[in-house]
Amino acid sequence: MDGIVLLREDHKKVETLFKEYEKSRESATTAQKRALVDQICEALTTHAYIEERIFYPAAREAAPATGAHVLESVEEHHVVAWLLSEVRTLDPGDETFDAKVAVLMENVRHHVQEEEQEWFPEVRKALGRNALVELGEEMAKARSDAPADPLALQSARS
Repeated sequence: MDGIVLLREDHKKVETLFKEYEKSRESATTAQKRALVDQICEALTTHAYIEERIFYPAAREAAPATGAHVLESVEEHHVVAWLLSEVRTLDPGDETFDAKVAVLMENVRHHVQEEEQEWFPEVRKALGRNALVELGEEMAKARSDAPADPLALQSARS
């Protein structure tokens, strides 16, 4: 699977989790919310890790004109990591829990839309099929190296 396809599959998985959360938000128990948000946190942390460690550097090298997008994306990840760290430790019964998850979803949806519509086509053109397949394989292998704690992404950037 090529790297962009892999990232799009991650985006679909996260969107499915978001919709499940939105659909069940009013009727879910706190334990159900916790389980769903834990899945969201894990998926997003792993996704950000492989993007920042593997995909972004390769894309930036192949398509230097997209460097500003990469920098903006890393900053968007930074905001998402902070939100993830908050919802990860916040009691789902807390009155701010649903609001924080909603803001998280808005941020991620904005990020995904920019990547898929504006940036991925440029990167696909610059890298080509073979390089994207190699990148996808490397990204798939690196999933197991992703930290569990979203704030650990900050130190992984250094």
